[in-house]
Amino acid sequence: MSEYKRVFAIVLDSLGIGAMPDSRQFGDEGVDTLGHILERMGTLDIPNLQKLGFLNLHRGGGMSGVERPLGRYMRMAEASNAKDTMAGHWEMMGIKTESPFHTFTDTGFPPELIAELEKRCGKRVIGNKSASGTAILEELAEEEIETGAMIVYTSADSVLQICGNEETFDLQNLYRCCEIAREITLSREEWRVGRVIARPYLGKKKGEFKRTSNRHDYALKPTGPTALNAMKGAGLDVIGVGKINDIFCGEGITETHHSDSSVHGMEQTIELCGKDFHGLCFTNLVDFDALWGHRRNAEGYGREIEKFDRNLGVLLERLREDDLLILTADHGNDPTYTGTDHTREYVPFLAWSKRMAEGGPLPEADSFAVIGATIADNFGVSMPEGTIGHSLLKELV
Repeated sequence: MSEYKRVFAIVLDSLGIGAMPDSRQFGDEGVDTLGHILERMGTLDIPNLQKLGFLNLHRGGGMSGVERPLGRYMRMAEASNAKDTMAGHWEMMGIKTESPFHTFTDTGFPPELIAELEKRCGKRVIGNKSASGTAILEELAEEEIETGAMIVYTSADSVLQICGNEETFDLQNLYRCCEIAREITLSREEWRVGRVIARPYLGKKKGEFKRTSNRHDYALKPTGPTALNAMKGAGLDVIGVGKINDIFCGEGITETHHSDSSVHGMEQTIELCGKDFHGLCFTNLVDFDALWGHRRNAEGYGREIEKFDRNLGVLLERLREDDLLILTADHGNDPTYTGTDHTREYVPFLAWSKRMAEGGPLPEADSFAVIGATIADNFGVSMPEGTIGHSLLKELV
């Protein structure tokens, strides 16, 4: 019998809590997403995170922990050789990524790849470089609209991104071109990127361009079965909110909900809390990363945390006695650091239930995979062969 009937695992995308010992090898030195946001802003209005013990885990600025935190907390190190969304989420569910995905940050994509993409999509490619999503629109969107070309760009992540104006490119045509790009990037090992991303936008001239919520990610399938597959195979509900379905290519997911924003993702999670299910609700809140981390906006990031905290208060009230809440992150993205890339950091683990006897610290974990192992253990499901992680369930009751 399950200790908890339902588990809600919420990923605050990129909310790292300090540099790991090997961060320098990833080009990251002295990084600390949460700590530097607190330093920059002084204080945040986050009473719900505070009472659970979030600031007992990692204090900063003018803020510190509470005397009697309600939740159990620790920091987790990433075992995978990576600092990206896919590797972080896959690791939570038991997969260790040994080799980083290919990136094209410095060179753009090879001419042969671009030529094949142009031929099959019937559009001339412009861009083909590493750039910020907002900056590339300011630079090239007018040309795309006027000429019918196609903006292709990348970043420090392992991604091939295609922009398309929803009115002139057509959303379904954008998705078609991204599906072609996914096929092409899988045709050669050296072209194998982690994700192809459709980046639709609206607007007709510089200063007006704005990306829409119709983004779609075409990710690689996980390299093996995860805790999600095991749960689905056991007849449990596995509900994905936000990017979860895209990150896992639908593997192990029984129900999915697209989110327009991180606030919307929390509203969806609260709504799902009011429904009866048996299993996992797995939520990704991407705006921390996409809107604020990559754009190096510490104040915007801090305000996003405050928005999250308000909805967290609603969720805490509505959770049932036999529910378990887990809050975590998938990597860092220090908005005060140089560049626009993710940062290699420890991430938080914060768990709470109304039936939990007491809060307090847990020993540091050597991988994110304790999350999937704990959830699987709760439901009496064996982790798939080849996965990593150990269960903390006994510490959470």
